[in-house]
Amino acid sequence: MGKFVIKAAKTGVMFNLKASNGEIIATSEVYTAKPACKKGIASVIKNAPVAGVEDQTQEGFEKVKHPKFEIYNDKAGEFRFRLKARNGEIIAASESYKSMKSCLNGIESVKKNAAEGNIEDTTEEK
Repeated sequence: MGKFVIKAAKTGVMFNLKASNGEIIATSEVYTAKPACKKGIASVIKNAPVAGVEDQTQEGFEKVKHPKFEIYNDKAGEFRFRLKARNGEIIAASESYKSMKSCLNGIESVKKNAAEGNIEDTTEEK
């Protein structure tokens, strides 16, 4: 089962969504406060399972309404995705993938793991 891991960042807090094998499959922006970070997690949980996929690597790609995963090529020519909420805000982003198939597998992993993910807060005192 996947999990959301809240961690400290230089200017606030952020989360990583990890698959059951411990790999990071999506990362958030840096939030200034933990409640906003937790809202971001709730948004991923709500939006990821129902989000469509928009392949922006294809010329004349078909637009998909929000929520959606947008697949695009980064500067190195590799594949990445970002998850956008119903309001169009980016709520999670991926690392780079060498192949489209791996990128699509990453999206499926986010959909599955977000739906069943627990939250682990590494910023709390032990």
